[in-house]
Amino acid sequence: MAVITKDTIIGDILDMDQTTAPYFLEMGMHCLGCPASRGETVEQACMVHGVDPEGLLAKLNAHLADK
Repeated sequence: MAVITKDTIIGDILDMDQTTAPYFLEMGMHCLGCPASRGETVEQACMVHGVDPEGLLAKLNAHLADK
């Protein structure tokens, strides 16, 4: 399984595993279907939503590792 980094595109993460969507929703990113949000990196989305990217990356990578 690929490791998600701050430079990973959100659309790529969702295409890889749609069950990651709740992690984005809980940070306030409710527009996952819009083209702009799918093209953002994890770092960009976290900056816009005031979220620590390292915390989100830890959650996402742990989620994927459990699969």
